[in-house]
Amino acid sequence: MVVATEDDLVRRAIDQASRRGIAVVTLVSDLPGSARQHFVGIDNVAAGRTAASLLGRFCPEGRIGVVAGSLALRDHRERYEGFIAVMSAEFPGHEIVGPLEGFDDDALTERAVGGLFEQPGLTGIYNLGAGTAGLIAALERRQVSGRVRVVAHELTGATRAGLQNGSIDVVIDQNPDGEIAAAIATARAAAMGHDGERAAPPIEIGLFLRDNLR
Repeated sequence: MVVATEDDLVRRAIDQASRRGIAVVTLVSDLPGSARQHFVGIDNVAAGRTAASLLGRFCPEGRIGVVAGSLALRDHRERYEGFIAVMSAEFPGHEIVGPLEGFDDDALTERAVGGLFEQPGLTGIYNLGAGTAGLIAALERRQVSGRVRVVAHELTGATRAGLQNGSIDVVIDQNPDGEIAAAIATARAAAMGHDGERAAPPIEIGLFLRDNLR
């Protein structure tokens, strides 16, 4: 199983493994164009489209900032592509700022989010990567809970706290436990020669608000 940035060196390593008879399953972020057997993860374009539908509907017209971890990650790029597609087609009255890269680091993400507040008329933020503790710190410092709508990814301790205190409005979750179980089952089937019988379906996208936290 491989979780990696989209890079020619990684592709070549996967291709070499495949030639040696090693089945490779990509997890979370796909590497199309490589010899990987299967991808296990959510439809990241759909996740980005979902974020756009939420922010486009519930933010007053203005600026919406986008913070990515790294655009070298295909899952982050696909989320951004889905987001932009819906915003431009359905909510043209909003201006998109970014994407700024926080490299999934709390301090860098806090700095990136702080930069967004230099833009007048900021009404929403889409954090499509990690670094969520930095996002929350920047929001709390400016006391904008309830005035700037925020969509983030992955139900973690930090995003759970953000939902509970109102810093984050919606979390888009990819069910990591389900992903790992599906990846193990897919890899086991491939190792046993049942590769064609076990193409993992996309993992369902979960949406969490403060009201439905489990």
